[in-house]
Amino acid sequence: MYNDKLGYDPASPQNIEAFALKLEDKTFRDVLLEKGNINESSVESYANRFRKGGLGNLLEEVYFGYKANSKQEADFPEAGVELKVTPYEITKKGELRAGERLVITMINYDGPIEMDFVKSHAWEKMKLVLLIYYCRNKQLNSNLLYKIGFVKLFTPPEIDLEIIKKDYDYIVKTIRDGRAHELSERDTMYLGACTKGANAEKSTVPQYYGDNIPARKRAFCFKNSYMTYVLNHYIAGEQSDNSIIKDINSIKENTFEQILEQIVSRYVGKSDKELCELFGRDYNNNKAQWNDLACKILGIRDEHADEFVKANIRVKTIRVEENNSIKENMSFSPFKFMELVNQDFENSELHKFFEETKLFFFIWKKDGDVYRVKSCQLWSMPSNDLEVVVRNEWEQYKNIIQYGVKFIKSVDRKGKISFKNNLPNKSDTQIIHIRPHSKMAAYQFNNGESYGNVERDANMLPNGEYMTTQSFWINNNYILKQLKDY
Repeated sequence: MYNDKLGYDPASPQNIEAFALKLEDKTFRDVLLEKGNINESSVESYANRFRKGGLGNLLEEVYFGYKANSKQEADFPEAGVELKVTPYEITKKGELRAGERLVITMINYDGPIEMDFVKSHAWEKMKLVLLIYYCRNKQLNSNLLYKIGFVKLFTPPEIDLEIIKKDYDYIVKTIRDGRAHELSERDTMYLGACTKGANAEKSTVPQYYGDNIPARKRAFCFKNSYMTYVLNHYIAGEQSDNSIIKDINSIKENTFEQILEQIVSRYVGKSDKELCELFGRDYNNNKAQWNDLACKILGIRDEHADEFVKANIRVKTIRVEENNSIKENMSFSPFKFMELVNQDFENSELHKFFEETKLFFFIWKKDGDVYRVKSCQLWSMPSNDLEVVVRNEWEQYKNIIQYGVKFIKSVDRKGKISFKNNLPNKSDTQIIHIRPHSKMAAYQFNNGESYGNVERDANMLPNGEYMTTQSFWINNNYILKQLKDY
């Protein structure tokens, strides 16, 4: 029934949405002004950037007229609607990107967890969500000036829901096996188990199952990558027809990885030359060729398949030589030395990548003058490898960069100058190493010596000197060990 005081019918999802749509193109300050609640204390409270959920609380209390709470029921209990206020950002390319994952509800470690997804509290909280996306612009001096861009009632579509159910089953099984301490967002597709709490020490509690091993508190969440897809395609209306799953029944009967394996199995043994002829593609033997053929086999235009985008899966084609070796290491984006030394491993770009990303390995095997399709697999870095080995290797690099990279200058017979440094070589590490990202070397030292195009190809070290821009790389021998067939 319509409530004059509230201005909407709290039992009608559609009426709640219609009322919420009036928020589009307004700032949070506009909301305060229109409701006549602008005063010093409310401004300070809601504008506090350190207050988690402050902008959501503002809309709950000022606009929708109910007191923010931590009750288990939906925010609009009569309508069964959950309110979620979440940020998005506009990239330099003008693309919309979700500002963060969407936390749905905490995972209970104090007692039994519901095995049936349909009966779970997670489903109760996600089956009908009023999504309010606001544009986060960190250059503005107040978050009250952020503008609300999109409002929509949202239920995951059926094809997504089938994958979300499988994600839920995996998370629940891991918890019931007493392995909650091994959970990671990279283990699942759209529904993640994200950590909660300011730091690992404060947010660690004993598990209910198994040997009660302490584990980080976690919550069910929609991954950042899934929320970006929801924003662009389900809300902003961007069209896409780049899906791997052509029939919803296939995902009901199989996991996503099984679907990938079934598709690729039809082409196992075929050579790159045969496939180029089959798909009407020129055989030019460049790096892009094998990636392009992998996409054509999967029936997609490019590696940005809908499912890969939603789940933050990166495609990596791997060519195994006849002697069962891999020539190439796997590179990542370049980093700035000054940014690296100001990070802890847990909030580093490298940790974030491996914590949130799956890789899809499409594997080719050398046979004479061609490469033949061998297999494929979805892979995410094992927890111990990331949290122990990679952590130690990353911190070695950070410490040397922070406290002083030492250079040894050498000149060859032709007069070419080069520099060696004291950073660990690939042979000194098990999983990761750093190497120059730029093809051209560049250095600038505090004694005035300068080599190469410093502005283009180098960045600054903590001591003020400049060194060729570097990237992290995964060791090729480590990658080989991760492949199922080797």
